Amino acid sequence: MERIPLIQQRNLALVPFPFSDQSGKKVRPVIIMSNQDYNEHSEDLIVIAVTSQVDGPNRVLILPEDIEIGDLKGKSCIKVDNILKISKSLIIKSFGRVSKRKHQDILAHLIRLLN
Repeated sequence: MERIPLIQQRNLALVPFPFSDQSGKKVRPVIIMSNQDYNEHSEDLIVIAVTSQVDGPNRVLILPEDIEIGDLKGKSCIKVDNILKISKSLIIKSFGRVSKRKHQDILAHLIRLLN
């Protein structure tokens, strides 16, 4: 099995993710969205939350064929409106990587959200 680098754009990783009301945090999967230049020169990463709750607005479905390396258990979605800047030191582990095609789909949804 191919080894997954800890910090790389498109990686799926586990991080302590804060609740939206800042009352606490929970370890949850995320996708690393920041590019390699940013990742190499910053102490932080830009990530977006992944959820198993597939119904709802601003979500991009992740299917097994969208995973290039590793795997996600069950159906999952990227919650495009749940973005976080997080210290690299908080990455617990990387466990997969989404395809370039799916990454472009996520970016397109994010741009639509911000326009």
